[in-house]
Amino acid sequence: MTALSYVIIGAAIVIVLSLLRERFAGFMAQSPADYAEAGPHLDLRTHLNGPIKCEGVIYGPTGRVASRFVGDFEAHWDGNRGIMREHFQYDSGNTQDREWRLEMGNDGKIKADADDLVGTGSGQQSGPSAQLTYRIRLPEEAGGHVLNVVDWMYLTPNGTVVNRSQFRKFGIKVAELVATMRRVDAA
Repeated sequence: MTALSYVIIGAAIVIVLSLLRERFAGFMAQSPADYAEAGPHLDLRTHLNGPIKCEGVIYGPTGRVASRFVGDFEAHWDGNRGIMREHFQYDSGNTQDREWRLEMGNDGKIKADADDLVGTGSGQQSGPSAQLTYRIRLPEEAGGHVLNVVDWMYLTPNGTVVNRSQFRKFGIKVAELVATMRRVDAA
């Protein structure tokens, strides 16, 4: 075997080990069952209802902050069906609007739809957390790519919801989002 063969084999082993670590010990390895016994319980119908303020950052593929944003949301539920309208303002001056159409099952299952989703999102509430997975089409000015997204929302003791999302293309993480969402007094 040549030295180049050893380098190629070594690189392949490192890539496989990195992928296995991420899949079985990283962010992607979480499951709703991991949080089932913890409390207090997150209920999207309660904790994401009414006016909501959102603040967050988006990290690019190198782990550096690529964008910062604030958002004003308005969410309303009629039983197990909800609409959440989001208006984002980015540090670049750009704005973005999205309307989520959400449906909760009595077993904590979540169905989600929005105009920029490819297909329907699905997820599960469990203990103080909720997971949602979906495919999203980025705006044309951002390349129009379709990304696979895993959202995790965690309820904090003061009622704030912390959202961590990873965006992947071909299984490779291309962005990560961390944001807080807190209800705003209507007064």
